[in-house]
Amino acid sequence: MQWTVFCRVVDNFGDVGFAWRLAADLGARGEDVRLAVDDASALAWMAPRGAPRVEVVDWASAADAAADVWVETFGCGYPDGATTGQPPVRIDVEHLSAEAYVERSHGRPSPRFDADGQAESLWFYYPGFTAATGGLVREPGLIETRQRFGDGREWIERLGVMRNADERCVSLYCYGNPTLDGALDALAATPTLLVLTPGPAAEQASALLGPTLRRGRLRAVRLPALQQTEFDRLLWTCDLNFVRGEDSLVRAIWAGKPFVWQLYAQGDGAHAAKLAAFLGRFLEDAPAPLAAGLGALFASWNGLGAPVDAFAALDPVLAPAWTDHCRRFRDRLADLADLGSALIEFAASKR
Repeated sequence: MQWTVFCRVVDNFGDVGFAWRLAADLGARGEDVRLAVDDASALAWMAPRGAPRVEVVDWASAADAAADVWVETFGCGYPDGATTGQPPVRIDVEHLSAEAYVERSHGRPSPRFDADGQAESLWFYYPGFTAATGGLVREPGLIETRQRFGDGREWIERLGVMRNADERCVSLYCYGNPTLDGALDALAATPTLLVLTPGPAAEQASALLGPTLRRGRLRAVRLPALQQTEFDRLLWTCDLNFVRGEDSLVRAIWAGKPFVWQLYAQGDGAHAAKLAAFLGRFLEDAPAPLAAGLGALFASWNGLGAPVDAFAALDPVLAPAWTDHCRRFRDRLADLADLGSALIEFAASKR
């Protein structure tokens, strides 16, 4: 099928990051994809080599080309005047959440009406963590590639970063976070190599650590912007990953390593319910001490709980149980249908 995936960049490049992952995955499965984006500048470093069967096109004129399926990401809509020559299937791929409404809404029709009052069909499609949702983006062979990768020491050395034998490796990819200073204190109690990604993570951590980029037994290094496939390898390499947004959460899950997730904060506090729902899924079969520690840590990291003792979960003593739990969670999700293949099947059924 011929697909056009529409994306508007709102903030932090998370929108185009997800849209590119989805488009590249569809292309890898033999579909022909146009990615229509209103700001494609981030793709220069995020995906500099492009992807087979994927063409990046201008937002304004993308609706003029024939297509079998239109996908709007996160309810972004379509270009102005896109009222003629519409494809037989239109799908709104929405935000990732573990909240109950996702299962209720997934795969449901959501008709819109044009200026003449005529209904235009549109289907809700929700990524998620259960078989009653659309699943998560997982390209063919990802888990096997990750397992063959090893510990990543050679990979990170090729970036010019030398890791000492006794150091744990921690990646930091976050929004501005008032809790970061406490996290640095907790990490500094154990030999730690902290890898800073460009943006708020590097700027805030550098300001807190000073020009030496050191505190206690912690030393930090700054990385350049990484293309998506290399960012995956960073997550595979590190013993602990601080991630933000939706795409990076999914990639941290597939890494099978301990992670801490920072949600995009909403003015109305909606992120609190979203975090609670995710933790309900993520920690449902975790040992009680680990579940309590991680629940407090995630809440504190998201400004939703007291910071006192929240970072106790970063103690290396908990690392084996945390790692085992993340691997079980990954493997359970890997048994479900992935988003790309499920979306193809769904679109074909609606033609």
